[in-house]
Amino acid sequence: MISWWCVALQEPWSWRWIAYPGIWVAMAAPLVAYFRTISRSDRPTTRRQKVQFLVGMLILWIATDWPLGTLGAGYLASAHMAQFLLYTLGAAPLLMLGTPEWMAERIISRLRLGRVARWLGGSLVGAGVIYNLMLVSTHAPGVVSLFRTSQVGSFVMDVLWLVAGLILWFPVLAPIARLRSTSLPGRMAYLFITTSLVAVIPASFLTFTTMPIYSIYELAPRIGSLTARADQQLAGIVMKLGSIPIVWGTIAVLWFRWAATERVDSVV
Repeated sequence: MISWWCVALQEPWSWRWIAYPGIWVAMAAPLVAYFRTISRSDRPTTRRQKVQFLVGMLILWIATDWPLGTLGAGYLASAHMAQFLLYTLGAAPLLMLGTPEWMAERIISRLRLGRVARWLGGSLVGAGVIYNLMLVSTHAPGVVSLFRTSQVGSFVMDVLWLVAGLILWFPVLAPIARLRSTSLPGRMAYLFITTSLVAVIPASFLTFTTMPIYSIYELAPRIGSLTARADQQLAGIVMKLGSIPIVWGTIAVLWFRWAATERVDSVV
């Protein structure tokens, strides 16, 4: 069976591999463009940046392709949620870290996104609001059921998740240093509020509601003994706890940098 993108399937789950050539092209194209641009430029790109970009693309591919992509598209709400976290908290920040400043300048210039980039970097509130609006809307039951039933819709949802992740991390990790928020305490508060406070509402609703809210996953063929209710509870737990290691790890790094800066300033 060959399909271009992961989509909900109306058949019992099996571990039979499914080819998604559209996903392969979508994963290969950025890699080719990235390394081709580097090879043609005399501007510096560190080995660390190359590794970060590669790992970011690997996470993106794992989250999109079979089996996780297929499971998330139409079988398990928990897999759907795991995909979201891999896109927004795994792939997006690594792709941003792996993009050298000169390349980011070129991309933003060619796409004419300079004004948008400056606004995102300087508006923690704006970036946080947009991210959470995208989080809530792409997890709304009607939207999930609508998008996951077609390859185009499923593709759009995956793209929206990646864009949401880039928006989330832009004020903190923007490849262009001058576009990042200048306040380290502000970045820490931003990450905590944006990823923890608002997400608690849908996560708690998924965990504690007595009835499945996603018809596409409720009516999907069951996988093993995992019921639709238990799957939804697991999705809520993944949403609530899955961000903790990355977000709080980043906050810890920012805190140590801020503490070091404060010590230097006090000495001076």
